[in-house]
Amino acid sequence: MGIKLNKIENVFALQSKNNTYAFGVDDMGLIRHLYWGSKIEDVEEFEMPKLFEVSTNDPVFEITKEEFPVYGSLRYKEHCLKATFNDVCREVVYKYVGYEVKDNELIIKLEDKHYDFNIDLHYILHEEYDLIERFVTVKNNTNDVIKIEKIHSGQFHIPHEDLIFSNVHGHWGAEQQKFNQKVSYGKIVIENRRGISTHNHNPYFILSTNATETTGEVYFGALRLSGNFSGVIEQTQYGGTLAQLGINSHDFLLNLKPNEEFTTPSIIAGYSNSGFETMSNNLHNFAKDNILRKGLRPVLYNSWEATEFKVNCNEQIKLAEKAKEIGAELFVVDDGWFGQRDSINNGLGDWYVNSEKFPEGLNPLIDKVKSMDMLFGIWIEPEMVNPASQLYKDHPDWIYHFDTRESDTSRGQYVLDVTKKEVKDFIYNMIDDLLTNYDIDYIKWDANRPISQTNVEKDLWYKHIMTIYDIVKTLKVKHPNVLFEACASGGGRIDYGILGIFDDFWTSDNTDAYDRLFIQESYSYIYPIKAMRAWVTDCPNFLSQRIIPMKFRYHSAMMGTLGIGCNILKFNDDDVQLSKELISEYKDIRHIVQEGDFYRLENKSKNRYNTYQYIKDDEGLVFVFLPQSEIGHRGVNIKLRHLEKNSKYLLKIKDQEISKTGEYFMNCGIDVRLSGDYDSMIIKFNKIK
Repeated sequence: MGIKLNKIENVFALQSKNNTYAFGVDDMGLIRHLYWGSKIEDVEEFEMPKLFEVSTNDPVFEITKEEFPVYGSLRYKEHCLKATFNDVCREVVYKYVGYEVKDNELIIKLEDKHYDFNIDLHYILHEEYDLIERFVTVKNNTNDVIKIEKIHSGQFHIPHEDLIFSNVHGHWGAEQQKFNQKVSYGKIVIENRRGISTHNHNPYFILSTNATETTGEVYFGALRLSGNFSGVIEQTQYGGTLAQLGINSHDFLLNLKPNEEFTTPSIIAGYSNSGFETMSNNLHNFAKDNILRKGLRPVLYNSWEATEFKVNCNEQIKLAEKAKEIGAELFVVDDGWFGQRDSINNGLGDWYVNSEKFPEGLNPLIDKVKSMDMLFGIWIEPEMVNPASQLYKDHPDWIYHFDTRESDTSRGQYVLDVTKKEVKDFIYNMIDDLLTNYDIDYIKWDANRPISQTNVEKDLWYKHIMTIYDIVKTLKVKHPNVLFEACASGGGRIDYGILGIFDDFWTSDNTDAYDRLFIQESYSYIYPIKAMRAWVTDCPNFLSQRIIPMKFRYHSAMMGTLGIGCNILKFNDDDVQLSKELISEYKDIRHIVQEGDFYRLENKSKNRYNTYQYIKDDEGLVFVFLPQSEIGHRGVNIKLRHLEKNSKYLLKIKDQEISKTGEYFMNCGIDVRLSGDYDSMIIKFNKIK
């Protein structure tokens, strides 16, 4: 394993636990991709075949599977880099000048043949997770500005045609809707142009051939960027398929100044020859071990559905007392606690405690919450400002705007130009003051509209999210124990760029327990369960108008990091008792849910059961859902995964106990029968010998 070099052929191989990624320098000095797949141990076996033109209309530049194609020469394919030099030359011609290995990182060094312009291709090998991480650094060593019109983080070449491309589509309240699309000739483009990420697509690609959860080849990559991204999938005319991800070049121009260096966001990529399950587990485990904060997430109560904007101290204390009674560990005050905030149209930007709602400030509420041994959290939307706020009256120039145009409002608010130093300082100082003056453990950071009127500089789209990252990273140095939740009008900021800077994702404003099964399942293909906030809320649900039993609602939310958003002051005795029991049960099993391996179980029942498995060490869970009984009222046979074949397991279904080998449970499975509409159960098992 590790980074290996065939010096005779000038070939580099990144050897992970099960896979090999190989490329090299060809006879034209181009960095050419060679192989991505199951492990080939001997790097000396790789050769650099000579390429020939098909015709003068099909030059070698078009045929070559370049690792980082640039704009220029006889290239008409998708490129990763386009630059304009001071003398208006608009093509890059690179030459290979060497490589460097630093621990688990390989750096391929390229230079322009005429201009003093460096391009470094970075490959970080994550051996245990069968993942590689790619990014690019460009440096301007000239005395003039170089205009970067496009810079993507890398291109991948998959040795198959007729692949299936998977991603998600959606909109507010319907995020993370997985779709599969056959790749043929022509290009598939996914992108975001909104600045505040997007509910529409997600910055990753999954390309598969004849794949199931446990079989078939899967190639994948996830971009570590929030905001404006683009991705291109193309089946080429010369065989194979390419995939590319990076910063969206729409309305983008980076003026790279003399001696300035720019680093792209990275792509975490991998290959599986055993289906989607391996892909998900490798990404989840990498995130849990290397990106996410350690420790189990607390059970959260959020006050939004109970009070909306009608927040006041006494009501919040009553909610906190009831939240404690049912077992919550973290109490979060949502929107409405600040400024003159009584609707979406006012208050944003005026981050002082509303004295009518909290006559003695926040401390009486916080003190009460802390006296009950709960953590305290609060909602903010610091990137936004209402026109009616004092902040906007004092600083109308702080928003993204054009002087000759009327600025757009959306949801009754403008977007602050956080790239201005004074605005960035204002946001940082506001949050720092909150965290310094109050005993706050959790920040729910929202962003409820896209960006528009981005002034003159075309890299502001990118600078905006980099500024947000920087604010939170700096705050966490000073306040290391505070958890940050990424919310963007629901699930609009779910990506590997923000993950780790923020600790949790708010998955969707759609909290309907049935809808959430599909949202959560689609999410799970790429993103770790531990970061997935899921709530139990009131019925009828405000979006779907469905009435779903409380047990089903809890079980759906217990599949992630559990939260409660009901108006618990209206709970009857049965609601309180069931909540106590299920929250207590979640606390007993959350180490398995949040830290364990996750499996989407396949079943062939005529009834549409949803079945999911978690395993951590010798313990496991199976969540079973029957949203609706269909004619025949059949049960389901569930085959467990990833057990030790010869070990004995004890499985508990309600009051029944079954002891069998792992081999039996994986091959013969267990028969489960639920009945009626919205029935559910959690099956527990553990290894006994």
